[in-house]
Amino acid sequence: MAHKLHSMQLTLKLGSLAAIVAGLLFMAQASAEPDTDDNYYSYDQPNRDGIGKVYMGREIAHVMGHRGATWLERPEREQKERTDLLLSLLALHPGDTVADIGAGTGYFSLPIARLVGPTGRVLAVDIQPEMLTIIEERARAGKIANIVSILATETDPMLPDNTVDLVLMVDAYHEFSFPREVMTRVVDALSEDGRIVLVEYREEDLAVPIKRLHKMSVAQAKREMAAVGLVLDQLHDNLPWQHVMVFRRQAEAAVKPI
Repeated sequence: MAHKLHSMQLTLKLGSLAAIVAGLLFMAQASAEPDTDDNYYSYDQPNRDGIGKVYMGREIAHVMGHRGATWLERPEREQKERTDLLLSLLALHPGDTVADIGAGTGYFSLPIARLVGPTGRVLAVDIQPEMLTIIEERARAGKIANIVSILATETDPMLPDNTVDLVLMVDAYHEFSFPREVMTRVVDALSEDGRIVLVEYREEDLAVPIKRLHKMSVAQAKREMAAVGLVLDQLHDNLPWQHVMVFRRQAEAAVKPI
């Protein structure tokens, strides 16, 4: 009988210990979870090109995987999208720090690195390590030394605070799974006079041959940027298919006419 009682007590102790360990593991896991707020989002049956997650009335699109890298480097891209004109619209200066979020294959990171020169730098940000590997290989082949690759998370671009002069997002923002969280961190990363350049296919133009969820209107972009304290400072619509929207912090943009 005493042996059975001892066994029961040992079992209870082990059970309590297991419960404590499980609790500690749960707390550790919870602390490692992304700092997100689902109050910003709603969920619905996903469309074919979306993830079923809705932000401010817009369903978030699927991320284009690294297996689609060749599409980013298609030979006709410069002519059809006038990517050369986009680079000139950025009005970059030697010594600028530029973050290319959703950098992909480095289609923009590499030429921007040359434009900002050896005193500047490009932070090539992507959530796919395969994309960053492509950028690093291309940078080495081109003897470009001022590109820093950054592996981001879905909620954090991992940018240093108060240092980035220009944040560029080309056809990428509409795929962010946590746009509110990412943009909050992007704003923190801006330098004193920093700009955010959002390039998106024009949703208002039915002639643009891109799937609907991979487009964005100016009105929608303004709503989403306003949620993190940004206002539209400039709008360029002289590219064939895309809006080029320049946002700044509200106080900085208020003194500049659009």
